Amino acid sequence: MKIKYDAEVDVLRVHWSNDSIEESDETEPGVILDYNEKGIVIGVEVLNASQTVENWQKIQEIKLESC
Repeated sequence: MKIKYDAEVDVLRVHWSNDSIEESDETEPGVILDYNEKGIVIGVEVLNASQTVENWQKIQEIKLESC
């Protein structure tokens, strides 16, 4: 699993597969699901993460990879 936070654009990305992203769909405002070539969800992106994710401080304590 890869957890990445891009502070420049305030996006949190969580991907649990190394498959290529073939399609993305904003399922609700600020939440984007990423799909592989078989249509399986392989990740999620949260826009404006610092404002929309509960317990943001706890998430920041996790060692996040820079995008």
